[in-house]
Amino acid sequence: MCESGAVERPFDVVVLGAGPAGEVAAGRLGERGLAVALVEDHLVGGECSYYACMPSKALLRPGELLAETRRVPGLRTDELDVPAVLERRDEVIHDLDDSSQLPWLEERGVELVRGHGRLDGERRVAVGDDVLVASRAVVVATGSAPVVPQIPGLAEAGHWGNREATTANEPPASLVVLGGGVVGVELAQAWTSLGTKVVLLEGAPRVIVREEPFASAEVAAALREAGVDVRTRSRAVSVARDGEGDVTVTMEDGSTANGAELLVAVGRKPSTSDLGLETIGLEPGKPVEVGSNLRSPRHDWLYAIGDANGRALLTHMGKYQGRLAADAILGKEVRIASDGPLSPRVIFTDPQVAAVGHTLASAESAGMVVTAVDVETGSTAGASFVGRGAPGTSRLVVDDTRRLIVGATFTGVEVAEWLHAATIAVVGEVTVDTLAHAVPCFPTRSEVWLKLLEAYGL
Repeated sequence: MCESGAVERPFDVVVLGAGPAGEVAAGRLGERGLAVALVEDHLVGGECSYYACMPSKALLRPGELLAETRRVPGLRTDELDVPAVLERRDEVIHDLDDSSQLPWLEERGVELVRGHGRLDGERRVAVGDDVLVASRAVVVATGSAPVVPQIPGLAEAGHWGNREATTANEPPASLVVLGGGVVGVELAQAWTSLGTKVVLLEGAPRVIVREEPFASAEVAAALREAGVDVRTRSRAVSVARDGEGDVTVTMEDGSTANGAELLVAVGRKPSTSDLGLETIGLEPGKPVEVGSNLRSPRHDWLYAIGDANGRALLTHMGKYQGRLAADAILGKEVRIASDGPLSPRVIFTDPQVAAVGHTLASAESAGMVVTAVDVETGSTAGASFVGRGAPGTSRLVVDDTRRLIVGATFTGVEVAEWLHAATIAVVGEVTVDTLAHAVPCFPTRSEVWLKLLEAYGL
């Protein structure tokens, strides 16, 4: 017993957060015989399963399919059945019920501890009246939360975050989206396809500003064609909600945007504010700094994975880090080989944007001598059958000195599934000369690789 009366419970490892990263780490450790406690105060499966990746894709997919069927002669098309789309969305997110996730943990011997966990000194995690004591490691996998900018009137007016925007029970009549990043463009397109009138406001000169300029232009064009009012260089300076419930956002230039709802999608921050980091000399609210083995340089028992360490706020990268952290705790030598802003990433708009590694601009900023080669995504025979007539661009960024692909970006219909080949090429440092002997089948859209290599001069 502790002096406070709390009960101390011993474990080998305590994992804080049961999102994708935490689940992977806990399951891998449990499979190998360690006593693992997984602490979660909401839903097992985390943000991605219920409020982000999964519901947003469920909302986007029907419109994407409808657009594709209209490109293929001979298929009869109809409008979307909005209630059915939302019902399918609810099925995908299990009606916000995580009971189907629990058997997976039980099979691996992982003990789920419901409640909010806070560090209580070295190797100690307080959850309610219990203190979980970890003999080997504590893993912070608490994910991230939306950034809420300090705009006058925003707090009083109220707004949606991604949770409200992905789980709404009906389409709002109109929606203002603040932010043209991944969340902003995806949800703008999703709700537009379901009948909502959408205005998207982005302060930068273009949407999805971290990706190639052509990707920004193609996504913006598609949004506008779908009816979204896309406004770039539009910085909000005030927000107000009138007596009838509508929101007005005022920009620096005096222009306004109005909607029944306001979605704030300007970024995310690690959820580390209320974790007790101060009890071990770390700063609350900041990413937990870790090395390439996911371990804190200041505490050899502390690991942080996924959004909590701020390295790459992507679900798949969190799962990757979860595997590595578990292996490190098990005594293996590990080192992140793929990380940060160069990680593989997909924006599931129509057109999709799939990218890995450098853009042309980031490669040049890194001091590389590079060549970018572009071809139309629809330039292959396979495009006669998928993405017929749809716009899209495929680009490779090649390090001319080493003859290595250091970046790739594909835009178009169903290009997300192409990305893993490019990721292998980038991470594996495969030369373009070797890739010239990797023969894609005919007639598939994978022949875009031949087109790209030919454009490079092979």
